[in-house]
Amino acid sequence: MVIDKIALLLLIVGGINWGLIGIFQFDLVAWIFGGQAAIISRVIYTLVAISALWCISLLFRDTSETAHTTM
Repeated sequence: MVIDKIALLLLIVGGINWGLIGIFQFDLVAWIFGGQAAIISRVIYTLVAISALWCISLLFRDTSETAHTTM
């Protein structure tokens, strides 16, 4: 599903950003978009949070596919 891949991509961006903050005290999103208070930075942070909420549903979704074999 496309929305799952978009959510995962945003979570990867958020995870890398948090890793940079934790290790180097460097906020890449804020640096690219003009600070933490910049509207685009806040939009990115919000999208990452929404993506995290969306990905909670992946834990409870049945993704097993039934394989049909013909003999």
